[in-house]
Amino acid sequence: YNGFLAAGLVWGLLLGSQGIAILLFFLSCITIAGIYGGITVNKRIFFIQAMPAILALVLLFR
Repeated sequence: YNGFLAAGLVWGLLLGSQGIAILLFFLSCITIAGIYGGITVNKRIFFIQAMPAILALVLLFR
């Protein structure tokens, strides 16, 4: 599924300012997956997957 998420992020970036909603959707998916993985599998997953996505979301709306 990582390829699918990466393709969505690239798609959103290629659209420029029109792709903000797409970036928001895919970064949210990555964040949710990272939080879920951090809770159910290993806390390290949260820091490796969710934290970069959260940082990207913050920078997206900066």
